[in-house]
Amino acid sequence: MKNRLLRGLREGIILMALLAVVMLAMDWWRAPVAPPSFESMPLQTLGGQTVTLEAQSADKPLLVYFWASWCAVCRFTTPDIEKLYGEGNNVMTIALRSGKDDEVMGGLQRKDYHFPVVNDPQGTISQHFQISVTPTLLVIYQGRIISTTSGWTSYWGMKLRLWWATIA
Repeated sequence: MKNRLLRGLREGIILMALLAVVMLAMDWWRAPVAPPSFESMPLQTLGGQTVTLEAQSADKPLLVYFWASWCAVCRFTTPDIEKLYGEGNNVMTIALRSGKDDEVMGGLQRKDYHFPVVNDPQGTISQHFQISVTPTLLVIYQGRIISTTSGWTSYWGMKLRLWWATIA
């Protein structure tokens, strides 16, 4: 009985390690490429505010979330983005090919989301970053990209990435 338990535990650890390696490899392969001077590119939020990623990330890490209204995985990730924003974390989102400004705002209001959104109706911003998968998350601190990930990420995974940026 004890040997079976140890063998099962060992196999579980090996499986988790393999899964971690595959996830890291996928993140590396799908990692966005920041365009030159991305940090100073002016972005217009749906709220009418002009921001830059450099200014937004100057004092604390900024989570930049590329999402789409048509993205099935984003339906699971976006509520966690709202929760992080509600807790006072530094969040900026970019809606990729999700319609006109009023359509995106209507969708946000229906779901009671309040995080800041930059609409990217033609995918121009996303193309500059070579975003190929939604959702994609970037953590930027003091104008530098600290980490990236794509696909589903848990609330704690996002929170951990924001914390890691402060010590990296």
